[in-house]
Amino acid sequence: MSFSPIMVLSRNRRRSGRGLTLVELIATVAIVSILALGALPLTKVVIQRQKEVELRRALRDMRTAIDRYHDAALGGQIEIKFGTDGWPPDLDTLVEGVDQLNAVDKRLRFLRRIPTDPMTGEKEWGLRSSQDSWDATSHGGQNVYDVYSKSNGTALDGSKYADW
Repeated sequence: MSFSPIMVLSRNRRRSGRGLTLVELIATVAIVSILALGALPLTKVVIQRQKEVELRRALRDMRTAIDRYHDAALGGQIEIKFGTDGWPPDLDTLVEGVDQLNAVDKRLRFLRRIPTDPMTGEKEWGLRSSQDSWDATSHGGQNVYDVYSKSNGTALDGSKYADW
């Protein structure tokens, strides 16, 4: 049996039209798997970095609200309760607001809501009062001077979230 160039050409067309060979398919799957495994650690870092950005934003928002409350108290806009030194008694007060002095039916609110700690997934924050030391891990209860995360985790830069 002799092969004409037309038979060889038509045979090659049939073979190329059937799809990938098993070797080509295995090589493709191996390359895609290696690329996916290389991207997985990068994805974890991106997710952790995003949570850290959210934590910094939440801490900044709450600390700004605490400072605004204190400024309003020292400015005579709201009543200073005994033992608070002009700081809010708790975080809920920042959300619920306080009655303004010398104003009828006016409440000052400093936060829309208490943010969720992205590291713990809870709305529980560590609190420090103005009477506590700067690195206290228990709240004295007199007022809220500062907030911190209750997470025991370590940030990408090596610092502890609770120290932010």
